[in-house]
Amino acid sequence: MATYSTEKLHQALKHFFGYDEFRLNQLPVIETVLAGNDVMGIMPTGGGKSICYQLPAMLLPGITIVVSPLIALMKDQVDSLLANGIHAAFLNSSQSPDEQRDVIVNARNGNIKLLYIAPERIPANSSSFIEFLRTLNPSLFAVDEAHCISSWGHDFRPEYLKLAILKQNFPHTPVIALTASADKLTQDDIVQKLAIQRAQVFISSFNRPNIFYYIRPKQNVIGKIAEYILKHQGQCGIIYALSRASTEEVAGKLHAMGIKAAYYHAGLDANERSRVQEGFQKDEYQVIVATIAFGMGIDKSNVRFVIHHDVPKNIEGYYQETGRAGRDGLKSDAILFYSRGDIMKLKRFVTVDGNAEQTNIAMNKLKQMEQFCEADTCRRQYLMQYFGEKFPAYCGSCDYCMSSLEQRDATVDAQKLLSAIVRTGERYGAGYIIDFLRGSQSEKIQEAHKSLKTYGIGKEVKKDEWELLVKQMLNNGFLERTEDQYASLQLNHHSHEILKGETQLMLVMHKGIKDQLTDDEEELAYDEQLMKGLRGVRYELADREHVPAYNILPDNSLVEMATYLPQNDNELKQISGFGDYKVGKYGSHFLRVLRQYAEENKVASKMHLKAPKTTRTAKKPAEPKQPTAGNTQLATLSLFREGMTIPEIAQSRRLSLATIENHIALFVSDGTIEISQLMPQRKLEAIVAALHQSGQTAALKPIKDILGDDYSYGEIKVALDYYRSGRM
Repeated sequence: MATYSTEKLHQALKHFFGYDEFRLNQLPVIETVLAGNDVMGIMPTGGGKSICYQLPAMLLPGITIVVSPLIALMKDQVDSLLANGIHAAFLNSSQSPDEQRDVIVNARNGNIKLLYIAPERIPANSSSFIEFLRTLNPSLFAVDEAHCISSWGHDFRPEYLKLAILKQNFPHTPVIALTASADKLTQDDIVQKLAIQRAQVFISSFNRPNIFYYIRPKQNVIGKIAEYILKHQGQCGIIYALSRASTEEVAGKLHAMGIKAAYYHAGLDANERSRVQEGFQKDEYQVIVATIAFGMGIDKSNVRFVIHHDVPKNIEGYYQETGRAGRDGLKSDAILFYSRGDIMKLKRFVTVDGNAEQTNIAMNKLKQMEQFCEADTCRRQYLMQYFGEKFPAYCGSCDYCMSSLEQRDATVDAQKLLSAIVRTGERYGAGYIIDFLRGSQSEKIQEAHKSLKTYGIGKEVKKDEWELLVKQMLNNGFLERTEDQYASLQLNHHSHEILKGETQLMLVMHKGIKDQLTDDEEELAYDEQLMKGLRGVRYELADREHVPAYNILPDNSLVEMATYLPQNDNELKQISGFGDYKVGKYGSHFLRVLRQYAEENKVASKMHLKAPKTTRTAKKPAEPKQPTAGNTQLATLSLFREGMTIPEIAQSRRLSLATIENHIALFVSDGTIEISQLMPQRKLEAIVAALHQSGQTAALKPIKDILGDDYSYGEIKVALDYYRSGRM
């Protein structure tokens, strides 16, 4: 294998694809492939996985074979490559026999650099297809969406299991396996089943900083979704629902409200699925409401929002689906509507008959999805830790971190809640208990319970406040919940301490949430009329070539042009996405609009303001915010520095032990107090080990159950806040 200097690789990246810099682990992955070695690469959706095999394909002699799971995905990738002047083609069942023969002839004649095929075309015992590949003398095999080979993954496809035949028959041809989401179990499975045990593994950061994460209670969902979409006219998005019926119902309701929405699921015939997908790619629909059948075939870079109408089955699926948004690097939203009812339904769906091991894994993954939705912690941090990546406790771009947090004494409400649980026999779930407290007249409330003293004593408290109280008490070990289908609330010894008035309960409330769902401000300023003109040019070119508009140029390229006003070919080459081929083919069309705008408005090029070799198209996420210490926390800090113990401070200030521990945890996480002042290193390490053993949960109780009585909830909270601050 030939060696390539870093400079030459940068030149090739700019020439073929129009990018100035490699992203994430693209460069070391490409260098490893070009050296003839097998690779497994894990990169977030939108992180540039395709470049990892497309660039080597242009530098290696001969052809690169790409295994891709969906026909639509192949077509989209091939269209994008053709738009860059790269000879690419696909072989799949959507083509006529004559079309397939033409592709085969062109491949054999050396006229194709990248050939995309479906895994179904590689029969395990077919020598004819292997012989066909031998005639092509492939230089590289790329397996996209490689997690499909693993039965432990979230999108297992049996046809992928045959792909080991590639390495067995072409032992000296490098194989690159790529996926956006795979836990350790799935990673090991991919390497084993593709027969690439010596592959070098590259795991990029899972963080997608331009995606803002929100979790909302599942109440008046259609109304909230419609309100959001109507506030984001001109932006497109995907809504995921669990059932086919739900996709049709939601799309119908949105359509009735004047929103251009369509539905997509596996029950539609192939022609209808293709029509809907093509309409979305060409921006004929603003929204697609879909099951998870819709996604992997989409390479649309300008999806601005992904909404989950229902809770996904696992975090891998959620992460990959939210990753459909913001592939162009611009600010995008991921919104999930959560209810425990969805969790109870999913518990039935994830059961695998006759396979207790796989059922157990699926149940654990669902449990972690539930914990993610209910956790009072940074959403991004939870996701990163799930994939084994450390991240600070505050990201500044999720609903938790953008909230202003304040504490209030919730002891009385907690006592009402606990009393209601006891008086109804500790046999009912949160929904029933909350309705009971609020004096619901629903038929589901038993007549005998309506005569109890505690019936209706919580009318003045809103339902969502009761739900928040239950969630925080569960997460912090002040309440138990059974693991059966009833999820009954039950008391523990901490509950009895609250009920007796021996412990004060401070509830963390989210006040004054800065609702970023309606904040579309971008860092770059540009004239909307100019942007409209550039979009018009892009649409005309796309319509002429019968491809989606983003295959001509992504939105971030239009934003850069509208901002910096390039006036000639050399300046246009400095715009992200403009390689030499695209400048030659499309440049004059865009320059005509840019020059006319500059002349009419008497403005000059601003390219001198553009930082070299960067893509300044996305507003930088807010710097991680540290919690602000108020007067009450500072009072605790002052007493701690005077040498008082935590119990002494609680007694002196007449506050609960839990409240003082929360104050101390705040100062530990921001470095004001050293963790060594509170516990020895062995305890810290034991707590962190228990965190990993419990499955990266944000709740305290599972960790306490592992550690036992030698560790207090306060110690666990302080240690976890320290660990999650990234300072360990």
